[in-house]
Amino acid sequence: MSKPTIAVFDVGNVLIEWNRMALYRKLFDTEAEATRFLEEVCSEAWNLKFDLGVSYDENVTSLIQDYPQHEEEIRAYDTRWMEMVPDAIHESVAVLEELGENGTPLYGLTNFSAEKFALVCERFPFFGRFADIVVSADEGVIKPDPAIYHCLLDRNRLTASDTLFIDDKQENIDGARAVGMQGIRFENPEQLRADLKRVGLL
Repeated sequence: MSKPTIAVFDVGNVLIEWNRMALYRKLFDTEAEATRFLEEVCSEAWNLKFDLGVSYDENVTSLIQDYPQHEEEIRAYDTRWMEMVPDAIHESVAVLEELGENGTPLYGLTNFSAEKFALVCERFPFFGRFADIVVSADEGVIKPDPAIYHCLLDRNRLTASDTLFIDDKQENIDGARAVGMQGIRFENPEQLRADLKRVGLL
């Protein structure tokens, strides 16, 4: 592969912490109760609907109809959502900033609710570093569907082989590689920095 010249970042658990238990530990007496609630009620499959563009009002209301005994905890998924984002991953943000200062074109590609992504952009000013961010909810398609990678590439007239995609999930890296992009699986900021030096971006 040729040396990449463009960096594309995922957001959750790469640049910002995303931890649902950070909120739900506060709402249940035990870790086991919180875990069970997130597995059985506010499940990963239910959460994925937000990433596909379903509104919080619609998705929350529908789930409350199924689990009226958990109305308070389900509503908290919306009203206290920011508590599931404890902080930025500052060492990753430092890498992002260094790339930007070096003149590397920066883009974002994330599975995210449009409603909540607007809030994190307000909270974390480093999002202003990106030339463009493709948000799954805006497009109605999620990683690793090839269409979302093509959306980024086509909208910004990028050459796939020039782009390096950074994501914490291997299936999303595999999706990027399937359309001709390069990829690094994020494990921690130190590993990311080392891999970016290896490919010549830092």
